[in-house]
Amino acid sequence: MKAPLASWSEAVYCLMRLVLGFTYSCHGAQKLFGVLGGHASLGQPRDLIGGIIEFVGGVLIAVGLQAGWAAFIASGEMAVAYFTVHARQGFFPIVNKGELAVVYCFIFLFISSRGSGLYSVDGLLFGRSSVSTVSPAAP
Repeated sequence: MKAPLASWSEAVYCLMRLVLGFTYSCHGAQKLFGVLGGHASLGQPRDLIGGIIEFVGGVLIAVGLQAGWAAFIASGEMAVAYFTVHARQGFFPIVNKGELAVVYCFIFLFISSRGSGLYSVDGLLFGRSSVSTVSPAAP
């Protein structure tokens, strides 16, 4: 059975990438620039590295420029964040308030497996043939 939005798959993927990349970059902007209700924490190496990964990675994911690699690094950062920050307060994400880190981690892992997609900077620069897309399984 065909999924209801299957014909819109590339557009929905692009929208997901844009929203996730933008929100992720906002977390980085908080750490790097002290905006959006955050505090700049450039004196803490962990926060500085996290802020750079989040801001730059989020922008790359959003626009679809080497999004697969950026998402792979972002996924790793979110796994590290979960286990070094949230898991100290209990293993389960619902208890330790780490749901967002877990969701980001696995969505970024998905993006890293799929690449930038058709509607992306990579798609414009390199064309569809070099952009990883999900193709239906052979019968």
